[in-house]
Amino acid sequence: MNKLLDHIGIAVRDIESSIRFYESVMNGKLIDRYVSEAKGVESEVAIIDINGERTELLAPTNNTTSPIARFLKQKGKGVHHVAYRVDDLEAAIAELHEQGIRTLEDTLRINKHGRRLIYLNPADTEGTIIEFCDYPS
Repeated sequence: MNKLLDHIGIAVRDIESSIRFYESVMNGKLIDRYVSEAKGVESEVAIIDINGERTELLAPTNNTTSPIARFLKQKGKGVHHVAYRVDDLEAAIAELHEQGIRTLEDTLRINKHGRRLIYLNPADTEGTIIEFCDYPS
């Protein structure tokens, strides 16, 4: 199965300051900004385009239940996850399971932009949070 880098998710404490950094220093362009209060997400997301590549800035909206808040408390700000686009999410999940790689089933969802996604279990990925996603039409 083909895998292409889709985006990198960055956990931030101050989304305004982070947007300014990515716009002024990285010459990025803010292309979307939204709040997701979905269970297991509870984050504000700012999508920055830098020369055709995407970076998602993620700030917690609930310091009790947001996985981003938990990440910030445990590891501090910085790279939260790396997302890879696959041709077919269901087929990719089946292939992962055949290889003994677990997925975090409660993270399976469709986001605001129609991107279907799931996170792989970091215990099976050398500790890196990896997202697989696709964009069905």
